[in-house]
Amino acid sequence: MFRIGQSRDIHRLIDDGKPLIIAGIKIPFEKGLEAHSDGDVVLHAVTEALFGALALGDLGTFFPDNDDKYKNYDSSLFVLQAMELVKKYGYIINNIDITIVLEKPKLSQYILEMRKQVAKLLETNINNVSIKAQTNEKMDMLGKNEAIEASAIVLLKKVL
Repeated sequence: MFRIGQSRDIHRLIDDGKPLIIAGIKIPFEKGLEAHSDGDVVLHAVTEALFGALALGDLGTFFPDNDDKYKNYDSSLFVLQAMELVKKYGYIINNIDITIVLEKPKLSQYILEMRKQVAKLLETNINNVSIKAQTNEKMDMLGKNEAIEASAIVLLKKVL
């Protein structure tokens, strides 16, 4: 009656005037994320975790990064399309746990807003959505503030 899915996504931080969007929230910062779409690492990981729970493939299967249709695409739309499949197969969100890894900017003041946005997209109660942010202790691309990574684990529950 349950299905679990997990995923991770990583994007390079770049200074090209593109806004930094994480979990559907625009975060004031001097860099944005390099990506074909808006680069929202959280919503990419969430979408792919949903696809994984349903054994339907990965993000690129549904939204290829060489398709101009998805250029600068709002990643919220990826989640909404994945949720249509979740409902089609008779599931709801039991809970989701998301981790964001980055050095800067600090996200503590945005976490509640992010949780609300993800809960809305997943049509679930905010108490079913956990979002945590951590650093990489100044190690590798993440620690040198060159990239942001997000991982998501979702548990779907069959609707009886």
